[in-house]
Amino acid sequence: MFFIFGLRTKVDRSGVTQQVCRNCGNHAAQVISRRSTKFTLFFVPLIPIRTRHVQQCTFCGAQYDISAAEAARLPVG
Repeated sequence: MFFIFGLRTKVDRSGVTQQVCRNCGNHAAQVISRRSTKFTLFFVPLIPIRTRHVQQCTFCGAQYDISAAEAARLPVG
């Protein structure tokens, strides 16, 4: 008997907001995403391992982890 298991990360794009980037200092669009990683058994996602929110600058490509409260508070459009 054998088991097929692993991890799967799903990325959900929450929206885009206009802000000044912390890295490059340019006023550019910032993409807000939610990344959730789950343990899978036979390709079925079972147990959530980690969920994080990420903000990425579209000008320089820098990514920053942000809290769930900050991601909910950002005005996205």
